[in-house]
Amino acid sequence: MSTGREIRSYDYVNHPYERVRDALRQNALKVFQSATKAAASRAQSIAAELHVDFGGIGVKTDISISVRNIEEIVDATSTPTTRLLLEWEAATSPRLFPLMKGELSVYPLTSTETQLDFSGVYEPPFGAVGRTMNAIVGHRIAEVSVHRFVSDVAGYLRQALA
Repeated sequence: MSTGREIRSYDYVNHPYERVRDALRQNALKVFQSATKAAASRAQSIAAELHVDFGGIGVKTDISISVRNIEEIVDATSTPTTRLLLEWEAATSPRLFPLMKGELSVYPLTSTETQLDFSGVYEPPFGAVGRTMNAIVGHRIAEVSVHRFVSDVAGYLRQALA
């Protein structure tokens, strides 16, 4: 994840860490699918949709999300954290859209609030032309779509765990 453009986004869920962690560990793909849109699940990926409204222009694409790994870090000297390693790309015509690789970290803020913290990197498509388009507007669209994704997941978990 050292090349490409970095994106960070975070949100919180007003439920205890253990409940949020368990929901994601049990079926993260279902959570992502339910948070973004209904779609058929496949072996280790799902179809979902990222959508943004940027300057009055709606941009959306179906994506395929893969959970590459889930690990829980429990250490006597730090806060427990669950990390989900994610990748997503456009479900159709993936070469036209960036491949996103990232990590969704989940950790307690308080006994009743949980932080979702996404950190990722994407590489714009189309080489030098893509990097130029990304510098003009593409990175803003990517940032908005990642923020929307994290917000959708947090919103879904707030309701589902209520």
